Amino acid sequence: MTEERAPARECTDASIIRGSGIGEQAQAHGRYEIECIGADGNLKWRDVVDNVVATVGKNLMLDSALAGAAYTVVGPYMGLISSTSYSAVAAADTMASHAGWLEAGGTNAPTYSGNRKTAVWAAATAGAKALSAALSFGITSTGTVKGAFLCFGSGALATKDNTGGVLWSAGTFATGDKAVVNGDTLNCNYSSSL
Repeated sequence: MTEERAPARECTDASIIRGSGIGEQAQAHGRYEIECIGADGNLKWRDVVDNVVATVGKNLMLDSALAGAAYTVVGPYMGLISSTSYSAVAAADTMASHAGWLEAGGTNAPTYSGNRKTAVWAAATAGAKALSAALSFGITSTGTVKGAFLCFGSGALATKDNTGGVLWSAGTFATGDKAVVNGDTLNCNYSSSL
């Protein structure tokens, strides 16, 4: 009988992985919350728009907040996006050039009374800024609303279909297009966070 023996060995291995620093990332996000109240006073629908914050809007915000120059806000003004000729909302959109969508209210249905609505803000809290009250659009024709947008800055006007100013955000409804008729009221809230 032969005896077999194997040499015994022991092996130990350890490693430590640690982060090299503290990191934080800020991204601009916005959300419209819109409800439609019929002429009879009843809620017809409610939806949200998680929007694209346009690159030009981010640039203006960064330049204004971090450059240290004096800045007086013009607007912001909220408008509606029509379903007419709609194809897309893009981060590269500007007020002067947004080939994928048209503004509702003036030339494109549905129309609404008055100008674009002027946003009035509550104080920022917890990294977010929201409207102090909903903006109301009194619908004056039949049509389909696709979403909403906000513009501000030098050249921005409350006038419908004006292409001046800087596009802050634009987006479409989460659950699809929304039909409206004369006598409906759209109540629109908006908040943005970093």
